[in-house]
Amino acid sequence: MRVVVIGGSGHIGTYLIPRLVAAGHDVVNVSRGSREPYAPHGAWERVTTVTADRKVDEADGTFGRRIAKLEPDVVIDLICFTESSAVLLADALAGKVRHFLHCGTIWVHGPSAQVPTTEDVKRAPFGDYGVRKAAIEAMLLERAQRDGFPATIIHPGHITGPGWVPVNPAGNVNPAVFQTLAEGSELALPNLGLETVQHVHADDVARLFMDAIASRSAAVGESFHSVATTALSLRGYAEAVAGWFGKEARLSFLPWEQWRRTVSEDDAALTYDHIAHSPHCSMDKAERLLGHRPRYTSLEATAEAVDWLVRAGTIKP
Repeated sequence: MRVVVIGGSGHIGTYLIPRLVAAGHDVVNVSRGSREPYAPHGAWERVTTVTADRKVDEADGTFGRRIAKLEPDVVIDLICFTESSAVLLADALAGKVRHFLHCGTIWVHGPSAQVPTTEDVKRAPFGDYGVRKAAIEAMLLERAQRDGFPATIIHPGHITGPGWVPVNPAGNVNPAVFQTLAEGSELALPNLGLETVQHVHADDVARLFMDAIASRSAAVGESFHSVATTALSLRGYAEAVAGWFGKEARLSFLPWEQWRRTVSEDDAALTYDHIAHSPHCSMDKAERLLGHRPRYTSLEATAEAVDWLVRAGTIKP
C-alpha cells in the first residue's frame, strides 16, 4: 500500500518507516525537513520525502488537500496536537483512505484511578496536552462510528530509546539525575517516591502501528495503549538505575512543596505533570484484538537509552 507518514523523522518514525519499507509498502514521509532520524537505516533511501510546514499550510487551508493529493491508502499522523488540525485533515481524507492512524497519548486519561487503566474508562484529562489529545480522540472515534471514517488511535506512554534523554527517576528529563545515580550520590525524590511512570520503547510503538495496519478490521474505530506492560515507581526506577552502575541508590524523600524548590522551575513542572498522572495503563486490548505484546519492559527500554547517554558522554560513570 501507499503509506503517508506525517512527521516520520522523529522518535516513532525512526523505527516505523524502516518497518513499513521492509513490509513492502510505498512510503512517503511528510516533514519540515529539520530533523534526521535518530538511527540511520538503508530503508530511508527508498522513502519519498515531501517537505511541508504544517502550520503554514493549515493557515491557508492547503495541508489536508496536499496530503490527499499524495493518493495514500494509509495515513499515519504522528504530529497532530489540536482538534482543529485533526478536523481539517479528516475532512480532506474522508472517503479517500482505507485507514487513518493518529498518535495520541496516555495523558488522555488524566490520573490513574483503578489500575491497570483500560482504554474504555471514563476520561478525566487535565493540562493542555492531555485535554487537546482527548478532544482529538473523541472527534475521530465519533466520526468512525457516525460516518465510517477509518480511524485508529494509538496512545503511547513515555517514549524512550537511543538518541534522547528518557523520563528519569525524578519524573523529568534532566540527565543530571542519571549522573547522580551513576556516581552513587544522594538523590532526593518527591514525596515517598511511590508515584509511577510508564515508558515504552519507540520501536514497540512502531510495532503497534504496524499491527494495527495489518489488522485493519479489528483496529478501525478503536484506540489502543502503547506502553510497557508494567509501570515503575520513581523509587524502584532509581534503585534499578543505580544498580546498572554497580551502586546502591542513596535516596532521600521530601514533601512536594519542599522538593520543588530544590530543582529548576522547568524540571519541577515536568515532574509534577508526571507524578500527578502516575500512569499504569493496560496492554490487554492490543494483545486481544491485534495480537500485539511489547518486546521491551520499562527497564529494558530505559536501559537502552541510558546506555546511549553513556556512550555519548552525557553520563560519565
